[in-house]
Amino acid sequence: MVSLPKAMLRGFTMKCPNCGRGHLFGRFLKVADHCEVCSEDFTPQRADDFPAYLVIVVVGHVVVPALLWMEMTYAPPAWLQLAIWLPVTLFSALALLQPTKGAIVGLQWQLGMEGFAATRRAVARAPSAVGRTRQA
Repeated sequence: MVSLPKAMLRGFTMKCPNCGRGHLFGRFLKVADHCEVCSEDFTPQRADDFPAYLVIVVVGHVVVPALLWMEMTYAPPAWLQLAIWLPVTLFSALALLQPTKGAIVGLQWQLGMEGFAATRRAVARAPSAVGRTRQA
């Protein structure tokens, strides 16, 4: 059994929360249908907008204090503030979006949320049959 922190870390590194080797994403924010290594089904995931909200909170709590510090300390012109903080905000948000979504999928998978609960029940009922299917 994979622990919650390990499943979320595997998701954050964009790997399968089950085996840690397969790719979690098919495209930038499109979660793959299944793991190509262990055949874990990812179709039940419902991360929706939650990763974006988390990224907004994290990036906002880093960028806004830094922007205010720079304004209070150096008072640069507005065009310079925009030239610095708009790209920092954009690239930070884009860099964190996919790993955050992966961590949320890992959280859902480990806790058996959404449709992952049915998969967990099936594994609990017939672990040997599921294990043979995944190895094939």
